[in-house]
Amino acid sequence: MPRLDNLRRRLIGTPLPTSAHHEERYSNAEALAILSSDALSSVAYATQEIVLVLGMGGAAALGFTLPITALIVALMLVVASSYRQTIKAYPHGGGSYRVSQQNLGQTPGLVAGASLSIDYVLTVAVSVAAGIAALTSYVPALDPERVPLCLLAVLLVMLANLRGVSSSARFLSVPTYLFMAAVVTLLVAGAIKSGLGQLPPLPVAEQQRLLEAAHQGRQGLQAIGPLLLMRAFSSGCAALTGIEAISDSVAAFRPVEWRNARRVLVVMVLMLAVMFSGISVLASQSGLVVEDNGPTLLYQLGERIFGDGPLLFVLQLATLLILLLAANTAFADFPRLAAFLAQDGFLPRQLTSLGDRLVFSNGILALSALAGLLLVLVEGSVSRLIPLYAVGVFISFTLSQAGMVMHWWRLRDRGWRTRALVNGVGALITAVVGAVLLISKFTQGAWVVVLAIPLLVMLYRRIRSHYDHVARRLQMASDGRLTLPPPPPPGGGTPTVVLVGQLHRGSYEALCFARSIASDLVAVHVDLAGDQGEAFREQWSRQLPEVPLEVLPSPYRSLVDPVTRFVVGFEQQHHKDHRSFCVVVLPVFVTRRRWENLLHNQSTIRLRRALRERGTRVVTTVGFYL
Repeated sequence: MPRLDNLRRRLIGTPLPTSAHHEERYSNAEALAILSSDALSSVAYATQEIVLVLGMGGAAALGFTLPITALIVALMLVVASSYRQTIKAYPHGGGSYRVSQQNLGQTPGLVAGASLSIDYVLTVAVSVAAGIAALTSYVPALDPERVPLCLLAVLLVMLANLRGVSSSARFLSVPTYLFMAAVVTLLVAGAIKSGLGQLPPLPVAEQQRLLEAAHQGRQGLQAIGPLLLMRAFSSGCAALTGIEAISDSVAAFRPVEWRNARRVLVVMVLMLAVMFSGISVLASQSGLVVEDNGPTLLYQLGERIFGDGPLLFVLQLATLLILLLAANTAFADFPRLAAFLAQDGFLPRQLTSLGDRLVFSNGILALSALAGLLLVLVEGSVSRLIPLYAVGVFISFTLSQAGMVMHWWRLRDRGWRTRALVNGVGALITAVVGAVLLISKFTQGAWVVVLAIPLLVMLYRRIRSHYDHVARRLQMASDGRLTLPPPPPPGGGTPTVVLVGQLHRGSYEALCFARSIASDLVAVHVDLAGDQGEAFREQWSRQLPEVPLEVLPSPYRSLVDPVTRFVVGFEQQHHKDHRSFCVVVLPVFVTRRRWENLLHNQSTIRLRRALRERGTRVVTTVGFYL
């Protein structure tokens, strides 16, 4: 155990006190870099996925790249206009889960929460896979190690987030601005070379040969038809992922929060539209062909425009870094969403706890495990992940905008009809696009998302049902004085410490047992939140004034350390000779089903082990059967 603790300290740093926790506030420049990385990084693979699908229709189908790009850019502007309304209405953060839950009801809220959860896992997987693809395009010898490199990237991003990486806002801004500068330089240089006739397109015969080679052994070339175009459009819609990130984090901006958030949203969408459109124009003019797991489209453009020089290296490095930063955006948002769901009782309560570095460590670990498993299953392939990607995003888009329509209808303040119309149009368009995505991608893997969302909603409800049952079993009067059994006769009993987290039926029964054996009884409560100790002391004095209570501060949110220190002191006080014993009583829940143990923090096991290691001889648990 000490060795593991030392390793953990080296990897993620020493614990931070709760007093150091504060809501980070970003300047507009920092917010653009950090909160827009997910959306802006999508230009590294969005056009590529359009070209990859259209390539299945031959050289003639590649001519549809620009019309599809224009349609996606128009959709981008509609979604951004809708989210501008959400930002002002929810200045403390208007994530799809909260907006849907408050305006449409619990079930739509859970559907939005499930969709976002899946999207965040896919964001990490797609961003990491695309980043490693940028690396292996530049260094082809690393391609056989694609999956281990993906897992290493996830591990590094996970460790950075466990250390509290969000505090380094200026450092994290570098990859985004470097990527934006590299892509804009690429577009300007490409436009100049194209105007000078130095960027000739591939000959049609050569293009056709490469397309046939790229699709040999798979499905072969397909006829150009509505389904092929729908699939290309739905793959390109990956460019819209991440647009909602700013509306989720309005409270992280400096005052006036909603106004600054709207400004950053506008700049982000304009930059995204320019870079996405520019890459599509250059790709269309060059007639480039993309192979699955081959060199990326962005790399091919960089090689043709920059040559094999330092600018190509900077482009690939910037692409790798921003894609890893895009994964980091999901690491910031998923734990927060999981904490919201856990606060409402739909996920294990452990997800609400802050770790040593004042981050939601359990959520970070869960996201890392799920993304790593997914990357192993798809062998680190971006193209195999894209069919799963945007479906959940558009479901959450639609529910969020529909929720905003209900919000304006209920509020009915001045100008509400115009705002409701903007969000209504956004909801309608994203619903239609979501249906297109679902139809075109269903057989390619979107059915997994369609199946996973209702399964997650069922899981959420099952967890909530368990917590509701626990609350009913533990419920007791919160004001009336409680009666305890009489203590042992004078001269009998043993000095006893009983740990009390909350005053409910489980802890009350543990107190009753402790009172029946104690010659000297003291209850111990650890104030993990840092601001609840006085309220608990007042409740205790009303209900159990005859039992002494010790409220232990825990500035580092540790249960084990304050309790073990107190017990050691208590034992030293009462161990006047080696024939006397002290008893430590720990309340514990006994669940009806074994899997339900996962929904409780199992702190009793860790505390009992720690007490044994420090020499406490009698540690007993009092079970409360749920």
